[in-house]
Amino acid sequence: MFITNNHSKGRAISLRPIAVFFLFFIGSGLITGDFYSMPAIVGFLIALIIAFLQNKNLSFVQKLRLASTGVGDENILTMCLIFLAAGAFSGAVRAAGGVESTVNLGLSILPGNMAVAGLFAIGCFISISMGTSVGTITALAPIAAGISDKTGFPMAICAGAVVCGAMFGDNLSIISDTTIAAVKTQGCDMRDKFRENFKIVLPAAIITLGLFYFLGNTNEYQVNGNLDYSLIKVLPYLFVLIGAVSGVNVFVILIIGTVLSMLVGLGTGMFTATKMFTHVGNGIMSMYDITVISIIVACIITLIKEYGGIDFVLNFIKSRISSTKGGELGIAALALLVDICTANNTVAIVMAGPIAKDISEEFGVTPRRSASLLDMFSSMGQGLIPYGAQLLAAASLTGLNPFAIIPYCFYPLLMGISGLIFIFIKNKD
Repeated sequence: MFITNNHSKGRAISLRPIAVFFLFFIGSGLITGDFYSMPAIVGFLIALIIAFLQNKNLSFVQKLRLASTGVGDENILTMCLIFLAAGAFSGAVRAAGGVESTVNLGLSILPGNMAVAGLFAIGCFISISMGTSVGTITALAPIAAGISDKTGFPMAICAGAVVCGAMFGDNLSIISDTTIAAVKTQGCDMRDKFRENFKIVLPAAIITLGLFYFLGNTNEYQVNGNLDYSLIKVLPYLFVLIGAVSGVNVFVILIIGTVLSMLVGLGTGMFTATKMFTHVGNGIMSMYDITVISIIVACIITLIKEYGGIDFVLNFIKSRISSTKGGELGIAALALLVDICTANNTVAIVMAGPIAKDISEEFGVTPRRSASLLDMFSSMGQGLIPYGAQLLAAASLTGLNPFAIIPYCFYPLLMGISGLIFIFIKNKD
């Protein structure tokens, strides 16, 4: 590791690659009127070039070695493997008829006007059981796409419902890495953090459910086509969901789900043994873009951190706090801004945690409140940034641009608003 940032206050200019990404990616969409005009990976490559051009104190080889340490991070590697495993499962279960059967079963049970709200509710349940938003999205996004095809509901609304449900559990689940990181860095009890967090986000979840019900409660969209389904074809999805509720590792669940999908496909005659691995391979290839993007983002963030960009964000916020309420607002802003810079809410909590702990002790913020704010506002950012793993996964699996889904990511935004309201009407502890 080459430590070149000796300035404790950090350097704002180090954040330039992120600004360049937004400038090119959003700018091209505004100019052309089409946010699909520039592939996300092109925007990230431009940002990576900018990151490599910064800081003349390091040679290109040193920067390359530094960036590789970010790619080798356990969180990045795990995420990439989950993406590939999710692609394999998606390809196999789709070829075996599992997606269509699952969609038809759901639409046969749920009234048509409850389909989108039901997606959100199921996403909440799965994510709080699995403790992973990305795993929830990879499991439910193909179903969301199927519901959109069958009902005519815009794909972006269905994908937004899945992302919202996924972020609910990512923030609250006691087995979520973000929850564990928040609790450990702030030194509070898991139960206390959950209670504090739950009462803050519950209004946001209820309003989100109502919004999706309102969007889906219209006669404009009707269920079309044949709703025949086969329970055996639904079996792989049931296994994935039950395994998630049971706390089985998401990577293990997806691998076993893929094997089960191949067996179901062979047993029902949906494909032959010679085509079986072709479908799995096609599913994996569909996740190549998001996997490569995750690697590039890891490189960019590692360089930004080394150049002092993250230090600048941390110190900028800490220097502007003068009261308990200000301390809570500072912790919230800290978590949000570091997540925007790192595109990983777990990493954001780990990085911001020590500073948040200092703030909480200095300005009288309780550990459970500090942990809740860290988790909520990092999750808020993660559910809204177009280059985060959650929106990239949802976009990749539904064939959308992340910007098309963001307008329907009600829950992350409402969670942040609810958090701010609770800060300003803070109860005495």
